[in-house]
Amino acid sequence: MAPETTKVSIEMDGDSDEFEVPRALTEALSEDEETSAEVVGNLALLGLAQQAHGIVHHGHGDVGETLEAAEEATLDEFEERFGQSFQEMTGHSH
Repeated sequence: MAPETTKVSIEMDGDSDEFEVPRALTEALSEDEETSAEVVGNLALLGLAQQAHGIVHHGHGDVGETLEAAEEATLDEFEERFGQSFQEMTGHSH
């Protein structure tokens, strides 16, 4: 039996993407009264923060000021959303 799914839609600057995720998964990952949309939003921001961190701190060579600023802005948004820093949440710092 196929699991019940929910559609995720992402819109950015006139572009969009859609995909289906199992509702049981978003419900299992939710805390308190979080909606499926909030769970997917949290995962999107977490994924972007992880990727930004990897590019800036674990990549090869100088990434430049633009990517460093993008990582800083992403980590600021992360802390605002989750109430703790990326380093605190992951236990990973430099």
